[in-house]
Amino acid sequence: MAGLGVFEVSDATFDQEVLQSEQPVLVDFWAVWCGPCKAIAPIVDGIAASYAGKLKVAKVNVDENPATPGRYNVRGIPALVFFKDGKVADQVVGFVPQEVIEEKVKKLLA
Repeated sequence: MAGLGVFEVSDATFDQEVLQSEQPVLVDFWAVWCGPCKAIAPIVDGIAASYAGKLKVAKVNVDENPATPGRYNVRGIPALVFFKDGKVADQVVGFVPQEVIEEKVKKLLA
C-alpha cells in the first residue's frame, strides 16, 4: 500500500524508524477500510517524493499496529503526525488539501 519513498512502520519498528530518525518524519496513520485514508494517500506519496532526502514518510496500519496510535492519542484517521527529534511537532486529522500538509512540512523543515 505504501508508495515510492514511503515505508511501512509497525509497533515493533516505530521507535527505531521514527523516534530515532535523524530526519523529521511524517507518519500517516491509516486503515484499509478508511475511505479518506485512500484519498489522502496520493498526497502523502507526493510529499514523500517532493521531500525525499529531507523528510522520511512512514505509514502505520492502525488495525495491525494498535499500540502506536494509542501512544499518540490517534482517535481518528487518517491522522498525519509530524515528528522532529523524536517528539510530536504537529498533526493533522482527517482529509485536508495538499497545501495544508505542505505548509506543515515546510514549518517542520524550517
